[in-house]
Amino acid sequence: MAHLRYKQEEELCFWDQFRKGDENAYACLYKSYVHILYQYCSQFTIDKPLIKDCIHDLFVELWKNRATLGDTTSVRFYLMASIKRKLVRHLNAQQKHTSNEDIPVEYWHINTPSHENHMISEEEFDSTNQHLNVAINGLPRRQREAIFLKFYMNLNNHEIADLMKINIQSVYNLVFGALGNLKKQMTLERLTF
Repeated sequence: MAHLRYKQEEELCFWDQFRKGDENAYACLYKSYVHILYQYCSQFTIDKPLIKDCIHDLFVELWKNRATLGDTTSVRFYLMASIKRKLVRHLNAQQKHTSNEDIPVEYWHINTPSHENHMISEEEFDSTNQHLNVAINGLPRRQREAIFLKFYMNLNNHEIADLMKINIQSVYNLVFGALGNLKKQMTLERLTF
C-alpha cells in the first residue's frame, strides 16, 4: 500500500492545524508518516510488534500533548527523532544492551520495500539490488544509518547531523566513506560474476 506524501508546506500547515485540535490534520500526518516511521524503526530492530506499539504510543502522546507542542521546521525530522528516542528507550527497557549511540548490528538490516521487488521484473536489476543490499549490510553501523537517512529518508545533512547527534563534517565523512565502501564492494561483486 502506498503512503501519502505531502509537500513540506502542507505538512507544516497540518502540524499547526493538528496542534489546534483538528482531527483531519492529525489523520493526514498519521497516514503520511506511519509507513516511513515503521521503515525507519525496522533499521534498529526486527521486533515488529514493538515497532507498531512505539508508533502507536507516539501518535497517542502527540494527540494528548498537542496543545503544548511547539512549532517545527520539519515534521519529518520531528517525528523521526521522536520515534528513535522512544524505540531506543523500549529496547533499553527490554535489556537488549542498546543505547542511542550503540545499537547492535544484529538489529540493523536495510531491505528494499517488498512492493518494489514485485514491480521490478528485470533480472539484472534484481541482482544488482541484492548485491547493493549485501554491500550496505556490510557497512559500519553509523555509515549505514547515514546512508539510510540521506538516501532512503531524503534528509539533508543538517537534519542527519541533528538526528545522529554529530557535527556536519562527520555527516559528510560518513556518507563519503559509505559511498566509497559501496563503490568498492559493488566493483568487487561485478568482477566475481
